[in-house]
Amino acid sequence: MEIIRTVEWMKQVARAARSDGRIVGFVPTMGALHEGHLSLVRAALLQCRPVVVSIFVNPTQFGPGEDFERYPRQFERDCALLEPLAVDYLFAPEASELYPAGFRTYVQVEGLSERLEGRSRPGHFRGVATVVLKLLEIVQPTFAYFGRKDAQQARIIQQMVADLNLDTQIQVCPIVREPDGLAMSSRNAYLQGAERQAATALFRALAAARREVEAGERDALRLVAAMRAVLDREPLVSTDYAEIVDAETFEPVVRLRRTCLALVAAFVGSTRLIDNMLLEETDEGFRVTL
Repeated sequence: MEIIRTVEWMKQVARAARSDGRIVGFVPTMGALHEGHLSLVRAALLQCRPVVVSIFVNPTQFGPGEDFERYPRQFERDCALLEPLAVDYLFAPEASELYPAGFRTYVQVEGLSERLEGRSRPGHFRGVATVVLKLLEIVQPTFAYFGRKDAQQARIIQQMVADLNLDTQIQVCPIVREPDGLAMSSRNAYLQGAERQAATALFRALAAARREVEAGERDALRLVAAMRAVLDREPLVSTDYAEIVDAETFEPVVRLRRTCLALVAAFVGSTRLIDNMLLEETDEGFRVTL
């Protein structure tokens, strides 16, 4: 695995691969890798060669008072996890490479970016869209891989790619969970003692809504109430939001229809976590995917 630190060298390597007719796969990350990230790498390796993984803790997607300074940085461990998978390139630039002096251009995907996570974290998606566009322009992959745990982020990136006529295809891969259902996240490392058990309330809330859907419930407000009831019973959990939205527009729905997402965000102690569940209408009813 070759480690690349500069934009220019990454562009040259990617350009050479494309000129040879190779299919470039790309997995952007902020490091502190876990099995969720590695599942994206494995998906890329099934379709692509070379595969590029990036590690960059993007300062522009953190707001004031968020955890940019303490976000886990484990570069040597991350390299040790990627090496056995035979990743071709690790792109790990310094912030000055992506945001040189005088940088002043940002990307805003309007409509999708102001809801839910965007409402709770103003400016977050502007930072995400900007850095992802830059990375896609540098690597120019055929396929780029994102996890469904960050469902709103993935949808915003899909919209950006479509609107700006980029050639990359965005692949959204399943959530990877711990045995007790907790969605894997780099921020899980912050959870201490009883907080770790309390964090499963997000999964348990979604599971409660799933049981209601499987029993025939289609009223979104009742499903939201079922999720909130679980979250409210956990004293270490402070709910940010629990909503059911259209999977394309991220607007709230009154009744389940077509494809929806049940989304939850909550603080467990001082750690903010998110999770979601996909609800897809079929001829037999709704298929539920946690």
